[in-house]
Amino acid sequence: MQRVRIHYFKGEALQYIGNLDLHKVWERTFRRARVPLAYSQGFHPQPRMHQACPLPLGFTSQVELLDFWCDSEESLAELQSKLEKSVQPGIEIQTLTNVPLKSPPLQTIVESAVYYVTLPEDCDLDPIQEKVNQLNRLEICMRDRRGKQYDLRPLIKELTFSAGQPATIYMRLMAMPGATGRPEEVLEELGISPFVVDVVRTELTLLPVPEEVENNV
Repeated sequence: MQRVRIHYFKGEALQYIGNLDLHKVWERTFRRARVPLAYSQGFHPQPRMHQACPLPLGFTSQVELLDFWCDSEESLAELQSKLEKSVQPGIEIQTLTNVPLKSPPLQTIVESAVYYVTLPEDCDLDPIQEKVNQLNRLEICMRDRRGKQYDLRPLIKELTFSAGQPATIYMRLMAMPGATGRPEEVLEELGISPFVVDVVRTELTLLPVPEEVENNV
């Protein structure tokens, strides 16, 4: 048994595929590649796969992570070669690494995520700069999500605006269970529709894993 982490790009061909459908895409990929996935126990066994924090619809990413368990002793190079031949357009596999079997679930160790937003050329930049400044000055920013009030401000770790060519917004948001900042909600707070900008996730910061777990591959 081995646990492997895939680092991959999610491109435009799959930017409107949700998390559950992406899970099915990976299931089909493993079947085509003839990678013997391990399954959970119980009445309804499921392939043992964990994704990092879900990517909102319409966005692309350079840092998607997927952990899978398999009953294969193939090398990482062999596994990557098989998967690259079987993966569908929109996924670009970067690296495979071994992960300790007892390492915490992937979705519980993501601390924050970085998003780069590219603005349209005809965008009025002065109001955006002012709204970014205003949001950074706020101590509290109450919003509604699924009928519940929450404070967006502590979920924003960094927020900057660059009036270059093209103009961009950089945001680092919390991405922990129960404390996840959503980039589309930050954009809405800035008066920007998520549907008229290009958003790419460029970084995921993981919490450190205890040394005794790291040494137990």
